[in-house]
Amino acid sequence: MALKNSTPLLDTTLWHEKLFTGIWRKGNLSPSTVAEPATGSSLGQIGMADPTLIAESTRQARLNQVEWAALPYEERAAVLRKAARLAEEYAGEITEWLVRESGSVRAKASFEVAVSTKVLHESSALPSKSAGEVLPSVPGRLSLARRRPLGVVGVIAPFNFPLYLAIRAVAPALALGNAVVLKPDPRTAVCGGFSIARLFELAGLPAGLLYVLPGDGAAGAALTADPNVAMIAFTGSTGAGRKVGEAAGRHLKKVSLELGGKNSLIVLDDADLDRALACATWGIYLHQGQICMATGRLLVQSSIYPRLLERLVAKAKSLRIGDPATEEVDLGPLINVQQRDHAYQLVRAAQAAGAKLETGGHYRELFFEPTVLSGVGPDNPAFREEIFGPVAVVTSFDTDEEAIHLANDSEYGLSMAVISSDVGRALKLGERLHTGILHINDQTVDDEVINPFGGVGASGNGSSVGGPANWEEFTQWQWLTLKSDAPIYPL
Repeated sequence: MALKNSTPLLDTTLWHEKLFTGIWRKGNLSPSTVAEPATGSSLGQIGMADPTLIAESTRQARLNQVEWAALPYEERAAVLRKAARLAEEYAGEITEWLVRESGSVRAKASFEVAVSTKVLHESSALPSKSAGEVLPSVPGRLSLARRRPLGVVGVIAPFNFPLYLAIRAVAPALALGNAVVLKPDPRTAVCGGFSIARLFELAGLPAGLLYVLPGDGAAGAALTADPNVAMIAFTGSTGAGRKVGEAAGRHLKKVSLELGGKNSLIVLDDADLDRALACATWGIYLHQGQICMATGRLLVQSSIYPRLLERLVAKAKSLRIGDPATEEVDLGPLINVQQRDHAYQLVRAAQAAGAKLETGGHYRELFFEPTVLSGVGPDNPAFREEIFGPVAVVTSFDTDEEAIHLANDSEYGLSMAVISSDVGRALKLGERLHTGILHINDQTVDDEVINPFGGVGASGNGSSVGGPANWEEFTQWQWLTLKSDAPIYPL
């Protein structure tokens, strides 16, 4: 059970028209309004960073990082442990901000806070882990491979899981001795940025090691190009990720790209239909489908296709839509008009290409009806493009071989799942799927913090964050040798 604190974590007077550079200060641009998607009401105004402020912050971060990395490991661990305790104390308040600012239903918001708190707990153990190994060498020489902090890590985070997708990079990067400059999406900068700043500020993180700088595309480009930034950890759309990856490569930076997905859930003919329906509903409609791991394709073997489709349509019709801050609902609003229109246009394009609209397909303001499209063939735009809305794309297949072909017929490769009563059959099929994440007898949306998380193809550059992957992502190897005396070489 989460503890409570009577003093607000995110008092508006603290951050109104401000951002965080170790202190709360005005940005260099006009403030940006944070709107509540469900009502359109203003939740406050945030400071915005321009490239000048990005450069100023990264220079200072690089200087401060040296001293932070040199601290005894226990001191860094203590900061992370205290931040985790504070996240537990303020869980209710942060949950409320996620509901109002990102349009999350309360169950999703509560889960996001819980998993983000777990990130802090897990990261607090990183400083005391082994930082390398002893290598074989010649007599009289000690040869070591050790992990060293990168320096300054730039984190660019999205709106959909704004807290978790930021803190899963911020926390391990700090724990391993780096400084961090976080650029949250301005639409969710309070729950996805300022909450993190406050947790670490109250936990005693020395000033100048964490910067939270909301900004537009120019700020993100400046962060990616900045010579003081050693690495960019980007989570967002594939289109934007390609630009970030190109710029990072041009500037010879390490880059982690966690991008979009068109994830397939394959339901074989021996599956339990009740369990398959539960998995499909969760994977398709959780957070209105605004998740990179969302089930973008429901591939159903032809012999059970009519029955599962009928149940899915009935389930979609039963889901409740509304303001998650004031009602008990299953789906909240989409994040903004652009995302709503993108989903609507893809549904219409899918119909024009031959798909059947079984239910839904319409919207009121930012509330999009739970939608089911059936008969979606490989040439249909709904089969290919990431919708990022509450839309089920249902396709039938005859054989396991055809299911493999359909699932792999995509530029994306983030998460896939197979449901079958025959685990051996499902695993055999799964071994041939081109995906960074694979679930047997589950759905496509899952992350437990202690696992490496990453995609392939247009879903990412093959890097991973989480669990054992954090050491790989946020440090670099250094080879170190020691001899008692320098040798005399014969040249």
